[in-house]
Amino acid sequence: MITMGLSERFACRTTGQQRSTQRREPATTTTADPDAALREWLRAWAKDHPRRGFRNAYADARGEGWAVNHKKIQRLWREEWLRVPQRRRRKRLGASTVLQPVADAPNRVWAVDFQFDATTDGRPIKLVSIVDEHTRECLGGMVERSVTGDRLIDELDRLATTRGYPAALRCDNGPELACEAMTEWARERVGLAFIPPGEPWRNGYVESFNSRVRDECLNINIFWSLTQARVVITDWKDDYNHRRRRSPGVGRVLRDVA
Repeated sequence: MITMGLSERFACRTTGQQRSTQRREPATTTTADPDAALREWLRAWAKDHPRRGFRNAYADARGEGWAVNHKKIQRLWREEWLRVPQRRRRKRLGASTVLQPVADAPNRVWAVDFQFDATTDGRPIKLVSIVDEHTRECLGGMVERSVTGDRLIDELDRLATTRGYPAALRCDNGPELACEAMTEWARERVGLAFIPPGEPWRNGYVESFNSRVRDECLNINIFWSLTQARVVITDWKDDYNHRRRRSPGVGRVLRDVA
């Protein structure tokens, strides 16, 4: 700012400007980007090493004599929109044997879905819920560290010993369900109805049940162990099935099948 021998304060007051506007040098008088060379090196490095991230770039930059720290490399990496491309695993699609089954009576359509939580030590908990779409009853399920297709089949067989096999099983394309073991098990017993990927509303009854489990049980409890989680979740499901008030139609059905 040219003040012609006047103080900055007086000149700014006279021209009606804020003094803070005079602190930064105009763009026409500033030097070029001081990191331009490093940015160019970083872009070239990312092109030569597409599967390596900024941490490896920092190590190589230091090795080549650049006096920078990892924070600056990370900042420039983000500003240049550099990233490691992720290889998406193609999800296996299950082969449906029935189309759009209708739950017009109890034990016609069972819906299966999974949820995840964790104990206080950070280890995962996997919940499996099996719901009758007609009665909205939670027929069974599992609370385990991990669940395989064979273990899920054992649970379905256990339920079938007292209720019989359903006409159809509605589920998503999870690896436990879209597997050869499940296909072989259902071949002569149950029709499989897989929902399209990314469309959970197609399995709305069990999704609604899962939201209740999450809101009323998982979100308000801290699980210290897998055994405690099994007890708490089983008690909640028992209360849901036998003591929760429902609409008159659903309540009548539950009393009839109990």
